[in-house]
Amino acid sequence: MSLTLADFDYLLPHELVAQAPLPQRSASRLLVVDGERRTDGDFVDLPQWLRAGDLLVLNDSRVLHARLLGRKESGGHVEILVERVLDQCTVLAQLRASKTPQPGSRLRLEDALDVEVLGREGEFYRLRFAGDAAELVERHGRLPLPPYITRVADAPDEERYQTVYAREKGSVAAPTAGLHFDRELLVKLREKGVGLAYVTLHVGAGTFQPVRVSDLAQHRMHTESYVLPQATADAIAATRARGGRVVAVGTTSLRVLESAALGGAIKVGAGDTALFVTPGFDFRVADLLITNFHLPKSTLLMLVAAFAGMEEIRSAYRHAIAARYRFFSYGDAMLLHRSQPQ
Repeated sequence: MSLTLADFDYLLPHELVAQAPLPQRSASRLLVVDGERRTDGDFVDLPQWLRAGDLLVLNDSRVLHARLLGRKESGGHVEILVERVLDQCTVLAQLRASKTPQPGSRLRLEDALDVEVLGREGEFYRLRFAGDAAELVERHGRLPLPPYITRVADAPDEERYQTVYAREKGSVAAPTAGLHFDRELLVKLREKGVGLAYVTLHVGAGTFQPVRVSDLAQHRMHTESYVLPQATADAIAATRARGGRVVAVGTTSLRVLESAALGGAIKVGAGDTALFVTPGFDFRVADLLITNFHLPKSTLLMLVAAFAGMEEIRSAYRHAIAARYRFFSYGDAMLLHRSQPQ
């Protein structure tokens, strides 16, 4: 299948981009897509769509206060978005400034800390902090809401832009499919006999980078780090043995599962992934996918089209727009069944 960027474009009324979360996490709507069948529902009713013996795989990454504002030595404004903590004192970051800072120059961030610019690595900059980088970023930085949310993060976002099970610090964006789960819903799922397992994928700033080539074969994905624990691999094996289904909660969880299984059997442990999933991809692990609605021309839209089917996703998005679903990070959700190979 020869696909171009234009195959993943659609028109979205701007008022459907959710700018804030609903009062309750599980109050979102849920569009269930199973082949050509579409069902409108509510996320709180997710248990009715799952079976005893199924397994939810959730990403437990926690969003860092990764956005920092400051000035260069010349006085010019600078904005930092931390991509990844490399070691105790060093990070990779996106950097916005009127003029590119030179290696060896210093930046004063949040009127509280100085960092040294070590050099440029592709679209990112390597920065050195005078101390524990992760701790300093968390203490002085700001919660980085996505660019399509046109307001500044406020106090409620500190809770609502994190999943209730977030624990491993390292992301610059939330694994948003998990934002719909509250503790009461997780209890109901367990009571039904649905298992829970966890992976960690730290979402990088590259997730917001647009695809800049028409020929998708020329696109190169950003790299993100992940961990798949032995306990999760064991839970997947037990689920398969009892005839249950593996439900990836979010595209991040799905990318971990499918990256770890590229060699056949699931490989346990830490790794990096630059997996770019487009239609025709051979899914080995996930049977269902819980996900939000994704931006036009995005790699995430390509992933869900690969999972549920191109025409099925196009039809589902047309339906969601007509039915006034809320889109993107604070928006509504979909439950997708994996399409069957033709």
